[in-house]
Amino acid sequence: MAWIKSYKSPNYGPRISEDGNEPKINMLVLHYTGMSSHSLSLEHLCNPLSKVSAHFLLDEKGNTYQLVATKNRAWHAGISSWRGIKDINSHSIGIELSNPGHDFGYRNFPDPQIDALIRLSKELINTHPIPPRNIIGHSDVAPGRKIDPGELFPWEQFASEKIGIWPKPHSIKSKTYKDVIISKMLSSYGYDTENNSLKDVISAFQRHFRPKCFDGIADDETISILSRLLKSVAEN
Repeated sequence: MAWIKSYKSPNYGPRISEDGNEPKINMLVLHYTGMSSHSLSLEHLCNPLSKVSAHFLLDEKGNTYQLVATKNRAWHAGISSWRGIKDINSHSIGIELSNPGHDFGYRNFPDPQIDALIRLSKELINTHPIPPRNIIGHSDVAPGRKIDPGELFPWEQFASEKIGIWPKPHSIKSKTYKDVIISKMLSSYGYDTENNSLKDVISAFQRHFRPKCFDGIADDETISILSRLLKSVAEN
């Protein structure tokens, strides 16, 4: 990928095997930097004292920087879980998007940045066996602890580019589920409902799939979206 600029972060290590075999790269985890400028983000991700990194960083103009080789384990996800996998860093590629985030003036991701991300993501999923279900945000793998890339990230646009998954339009039917059933449904999709509060997990799910309201309440629309996603996964 000659169009990518190379910067070297020292914050990485080998991918860690849980069963003696080489870990499979089967997840793409998206973040925002949550810092006031791109230059500060780049400096932070390349600072050995920060002990934080990602494989790629995209600025708001669409310039793409590779900080860690994809064969290595970048330090981007922290304490997290998805579909039963606890060591997300060993199984994922982490991409940071320069954006001030909720603490410094969260704003829409510019078109050049999203276009560059789509291009990069397609390259990565053509190289690694990353299923649509495993193209996720930091908030999905760390509900309650992280909220990036946030409710302004265009997940629906991504899915239209065959990157990730989005529920098909459908009429909303009123149906009441007990919390234990909702928890099982979210767990079936991939969320860690054992180590996070149900409200935090529902909010993370909504932030990804129903960003207009992410109050952590499993209303009819939320249940409908979750049901359609589970049906879609089962069919594929």
